[in-house]
Amino acid sequence: MDHATIEPAIRTLLTEIHSRLREAARIAKAAEACALVGSIAEGVAVSMDIEQLIYEAGRLQDAASLLNRLSRE
Repeated sequence: MDHATIEPAIRTLLTEIHSRLREAARIAKAAEACALVGSIAEGVAVSMDIEQLIYEAGRLQDAASLLNRLSRE
């Protein structure tokens, strides 16, 4: 496959992974803050938003990995 096409796509995917994980870290920090002040149930409720972000980051990583493998063929 054409490196001129694949490399920018992989860069974009990695940027999107970073964005999702940065947002997940922000949510985790808020969930931890809730737990530290004794609001365990609220902390768990807040942390539930992390699941989708991690799922998306994983799928984006799968795509980046696939494109990288295809670029070496």
